[in-house]
Amino acid sequence: MDYSIPVNTECVKEFNVKPEHSALSVGSGTVNVLSTPSAIAFVENTALECVEKFLPENYTTVGVEVNIKHLNPAPIGSKVKVKVRVTSVNDRKIVFRTEVHWNNILILEGTHIRYIVNKEKFLKKIRKLENAKEKQSSNDVS
Repeated sequence: MDYSIPVNTECVKEFNVKPEHSALSVGSGTVNVLSTPSAIAFVENTALECVEKFLPENYTTVGVEVNIKHLNPAPIGSKVKVKVRVTSVNDRKIVFRTEVHWNNILILEGTHIRYIVNKEKFLKKIRKLENAKEKQSSNDVS
């Protein structure tokens, strides 16, 4: 299926860094600054929204890989700007180049990969995996 997502599509989104985004709050550190997991969530959200408009109904994308360098801190209360750019599209695989800035300071950079999935098929796969796990658990008890 051709998804017609243009290479070099670029999207920018701003996020307010709130206390719940801190390393202290998410458990990834002991300082009250933007956590790496929260910065990654901002990147994933921006990438998701960037390509959704190109997808057929009942399709979405799921994140499968993140390769980033978290270079500088951003304080709680700041506003960060997330930029993603589609660098390649190969069948269902979309590769993004990403940057996160606070003012003119580069906070994070790297790549993010998402795959296009049919929502219904994806949810069926989850149910199948859940059923297999439940079956395995009941066999372990016997």
